[in-house]
Amino acid sequence: MSATALPELREAEGPPAIAKIYVGLNEGIGIGQVNLIWRHAAALPGVLDWLWAQAAPALASGAAAAARDGIAAAITLPMPATSAKPQDHAAIAALVEIYNRGNLTNLALLSAILLRQQGMAPGAEPAPAPRGAMLPAPPPLPRLASLPPAQQAQIRTLTAAHGLSDAAVVPSLYVHLALWPEFLAQLPALVAPLQADQGLVRARGAAVEAARLAAPGLIAALGTPPAPPAALPEFLTRLEVFVREVIPGMVPVGLFLRRALG
Repeated sequence: MSATALPELREAEGPPAIAKIYVGLNEGIGIGQVNLIWRHAAALPGVLDWLWAQAAPALASGAAAAARDGIAAAITLPMPATSAKPQDHAAIAALVEIYNRGNLTNLALLSAILLRQQGMAPGAEPAPAPRGAMLPAPPPLPRLASLPPAQQAQIRTLTAAHGLSDAAVVPSLYVHLALWPEFLAQLPALVAPLQADQGLVRARGAAVEAARLAAPGLIAALGTPPAPPAALPEFLTRLEVFVREVIPGMVPVGLFLRRALG
């Protein structure tokens, strides 16, 4: 069982054609791991190819990085109640940065792809932004079912705070942080200022709106999609949840953790 109930192909499981796209995706975003929505797309015949044909030019041109930076700048966050200095501070902070870059880039790219599919017209392509230095690969992502029951319960509690409409989805960052059990146990208290007074809901809404505002320019930078695969309608239904709930909910969490970790 994976980190969620979603079908997915992890990096070590994909055939050569998928592995090649994963390499290009990692290089385009500048991180050493493939995020969940792409791993899920790879499990549906033809869907990863459909996505990658559109995303690759926008990553190469710097348009996706520009949209990524715009979304990050649009989110207002509270100050942490305390600073977090876990024993493995550097490793945890590095992991959070990997997820921040991946989530911000994916929110921009995938929102634009979905909105174009829904009829949004292109706008003026934005001035490019640098991708940033390549971030190192993180330690292997655990599988949720392999974790001790207490950790699984902690992760489910963290996920429940997001109010996701798809119960199959568990954000990978929470599962990844199970590599540091003491820090995982501290997370509910650490992120409490973000969740107070519907703060997480507001921040998620700001991320969604920023991605929508960036979409016309990013659509102009997308590549031409191939013929839609048979599995595309199924994927688009799930993608809607990811770009409206899952990814924009994790963007403020990651940015808040960056602030808390100093």
